[in-house]
Amino acid sequence: MAVLVIAEHDGKLLKPGTTNTVTAATKIGGDITMLVIGHDCGGAAQVAAQVAGVSKVLHVDAAHYAGAVAENITALVQSIAQHYSHILAPATGFGKNFMPRLAAMLDVQQISDISAVESADTFVRPIYAGNVMATVQSTDSIKVITVRATGFEAAATGGSAAVESLAAGPDTGLSRFNGQELSKSDRPELTAARIIVSGGRGMGSGENFKILETLADKLGAAVGASRAAVDSGYVPNDYQVGQTGKIVAPDLYIAVGISGAIQHLAGMKDSKVIIAINKDAEAPIFSVADYWLVDDLFKAVPELTQQLS
Repeated sequence: MAVLVIAEHDGKLLKPGTTNTVTAATKIGGDITMLVIGHDCGGAAQVAAQVAGVSKVLHVDAAHYAGAVAENITALVQSIAQHYSHILAPATGFGKNFMPRLAAMLDVQQISDISAVESADTFVRPIYAGNVMATVQSTDSIKVITVRATGFEAAATGGSAAVESLAAGPDTGLSRFNGQELSKSDRPELTAARIIVSGGRGMGSGENFKILETLADKLGAAVGASRAAVDSGYVPNDYQVGQTGKIVAPDLYIAVGISGAIQHLAGMKDSKVIIAINKDAEAPIFSVADYWLVDDLFKAVPELTQQLS
């Protein structure tokens, strides 16, 4: 067997989720090749070579791969797919952007969001917002798989894989990357943070999220939110944790003013320790919390922040 892992990166470093995908690949077995596609991404290829378990890195660099345009990435991967039994990518916005297209072009069924590997052809994935774990088996000759990062530990460093340049594929001309605006923050990235402080509709307004930001700064934490808070315009979309947002599993998750809708729980219930603060004693969030406080968040959170000072 030969496994291809498609790396998500920023040109210099691998993004969270890629090394977790490598761990999933090691459980499948066989030689692991990591494919680094992009523009000016030589730094990321060198980092990929240091990931334990990776035997070879393929580096493809061309201007038309900037922005990870799905059509161009798919065309390249499709051209080399016959050399691999499994093709894996993180189940992030990156992987979800092109992997379904790749599966369609290869005429196979995608296996989405796996959280465990039973064997080379059998995988476990969540369905019904994570309330049921389905074990699925594939007989396709090439298995196209996206990996839920929270289901696997990140692969260690210490590898010394060879880096090989691969000729770029054609620019399909079907779409074009014009640019992007990235939000900048001194706080950790949400999916990589060890501690997350999240707010829900109970925060009342975007201005009130400053209470959580102060607490997060004391803890060195990232700030997240429920969909209700995002839909209410309190915070940007990239704060959203949940089934339709980001899937996280930090060491500590503090849910403030979050009722605990099933879609939110699907995105954070694998956190190692969950603390919930809500004035509603019947809030569903308490069913998954390790510790909880029934209190007014506008009283409890400032008091907690003061204690940490």
